[in-house]
Amino acid sequence: MAQQDWWRSAVIYQVYVRSFADGDGDGTGDLAGVRAGLPYLAELGVDALWFNPWYLSPMKDGGYDVADYRAVDPAFGTLAEAEKLIAEARELGLRTIVDIVPNHVSDRHPWFRAALQAGPGSPERELFHFRRGRGRCGELPPNDWPSQFVGSAEPVWTRLPDGDWYLHLFTPEQPDLNWAHPVVRQEHEDILRFWFERGVSGVRIDSAALLAKDPALPDLASAPDPHPFVDRDELHDIYRSWRAVADEYDAVFVGEVWLPDTERFARYLRPDELHTAFNFSFLSCPWDPERLRASIDTTLAEHAPVGAPATWVLCNHDVTRTVTRYGREDTGFDFAAKAFGTPTDLALGTRRARAAALLTLALPGAVYVYQGEELGLPEADIPRDRIEDPMHFRSGGTDPGRDGCRVPLPWAAGAPHAGFGGEPWLPQPAGWASYAVDRQAGDPASMLSLYREAIRLRPAFGDGPLNWLPAPEGVIAFAGAQGSLCVVNLADTPADLPPHSRLLLASGPLDPRGRLPKDTAVWLHG
Repeated sequence: MAQQDWWRSAVIYQVYVRSFADGDGDGTGDLAGVRAGLPYLAELGVDALWFNPWYLSPMKDGGYDVADYRAVDPAFGTLAEAEKLIAEARELGLRTIVDIVPNHVSDRHPWFRAALQAGPGSPERELFHFRRGRGRCGELPPNDWPSQFVGSAEPVWTRLPDGDWYLHLFTPEQPDLNWAHPVVRQEHEDILRFWFERGVSGVRIDSAALLAKDPALPDLASAPDPHPFVDRDELHDIYRSWRAVADEYDAVFVGEVWLPDTERFARYLRPDELHTAFNFSFLSCPWDPERLRASIDTTLAEHAPVGAPATWVLCNHDVTRTVTRYGREDTGFDFAAKAFGTPTDLALGTRRARAAALLTLALPGAVYVYQGEELGLPEADIPRDRIEDPMHFRSGGTDPGRDGCRVPLPWAAGAPHAGFGGEPWLPQPAGWASYAVDRQAGDPASMLSLYREAIRLRPAFGDGPLNWLPAPEGVIAFAGAQGSLCVVNLADTPADLPPHSRLLLASGPLDPRGRLPKDTAVWLHG
């Protein structure tokens, strides 16, 4: 495979810096902690690291409210330290992907502060979406657009004392940029170059389908097609310009594109646009053989016409952790269905998560592993008085938010705070130390050992076509391009293994007759 095509079959580890490791003891994960953890990540065997935003931010939405894209937030370190991290990671064979948030900025961003000062009708306000309100005295929001936080009834417009309203599809602290303005487009191309010059190999694009808005800002009820702010055609010209910048540096893009229309989704992956996009249908798919196979088939089919590789992911910083989700009655994921107190069978969820890891890592394309998944961490129940996620507050307190999957990692079982560092910014649950890296590293049956071995053996499947094999009802079985087999049993009874020469890896023990138990996966040499 050509060096520039590394991303087509890479295993990419998602680093949520705030919760990875605390290098200075203040309770917040930082770049010093990540630098100290680089040998661990190299030993895990991943190819690249994707970092959630580490930029200067008031942290009203976990760093996705950016005040300066060219500065590292002091809570995490310095720009010089980020440059060292990028270089040190590359020395260990680890590439770096940074997160860019183009839809909005922080209300502390210099552009927005200047817009507030300049007043209605000023050029500074043209970089955002400022409008007069409706109603007799402009007291009503300019339109009926809904919040992008599922379950939130909060408005997406905030009125200023001078009478103008400004648009924010997320929180009021995240004003949306006007992507019809050439200054906005030029600024972001300059930001891309800034980070590419510092050695990053790629960029993940947050909320990639939301940037462009209908300039008339019509009511959603009266303009359902084309959508006034989702997946507008103008986006493709933006990403073609970005692709030209990336090509100068042999860099890659992965887009956060949530779209139900597979044909529309594939347009973002044309050869002159984004290299890859996240596969959310697989992430949200329940632990069901027919639906998993359908999701895999659909994913491969929608990528084939544009020649782009699929991406596979079980969990990320926004989604309920895999071992918890798979231990519930409803094993799928839907933001609207999140609720406090949902019962979970963690033993069942862990068994399924181990099998899902082998399923995912055997599929052709790129795989993203969210930090802590390799440790089998469950979703944590965060006390209500410690929740920080704005999704919880904007739901009126009914949504538990996303903090439960963001709890700081456990590194050393016998150390204070499980070796994370200072007292963590989110509380670690009782028993968190049992998942610690040092406890799992020497245990061949641990989740960590399973991930290390699976990543090491993954090339046995190759990056070619997937061939489905005949299998009993409830069993998923396929062969990779190199002839290795993956078999996953989701049926209620043990399944016979297909003919093979040897067992490469198993997510759990076979039964006494050498059959594959329920909720277990194996890799076989054909």
